[in-house]
Amino acid sequence: MPAIDITADAKELGRALRARRKALGISMVAAAEAAGISRITWHRLEKGEPTVALGSLLAAARVLGIGLYTTDAGTTPAQAQAPEASLPLRIRPADHPQLGRLAWQMDADATTLAPREAFGLYQRNWRHVDVAALQPGELSLIHALRETFGGDWPGV
Repeated sequence: MPAIDITADAKELGRALRARRKALGISMVAAAEAAGISRITWHRLEKGEPTVALGSLLAAARVLGIGLYTTDAGTTPAQAQAPEASLPLRIRPADHPQLGRLAWQMDADATTLAPREAFGLYQRNWRHVDVAALQPGELSLIHALRETFGGDWPGV
């Protein structure tokens, strides 16, 4: 069986990532930070290098709001189930009451967190979260963080 050449697909995906990032007006450094990967890895993704880890690609796609999904034979992409909403590049604790309670130690000037920072705050301090008081938007954020970075929190 001949080897499959994925180079063209990787380059096309890289161009799509770059175009989306540019359309959103996001710098490569900010996008890489939000995805929790290095700027070099982000550059390799946009360049279309097929050897970049799948986890890096999934994190980059999540940050840019690009849905990656599979379809069964005969199913069009429009019929496939879309993934949950993507993570924002920066998260304002003030917009999420429980996260705001966990981020009490933040500098007054630091009004936003990178998604990985928010993930860490939730994960380390979950015992202090009032799960019953979670609003739908914050619950969606938590699910997106878990899906992007992994981890399992009880009661969510």
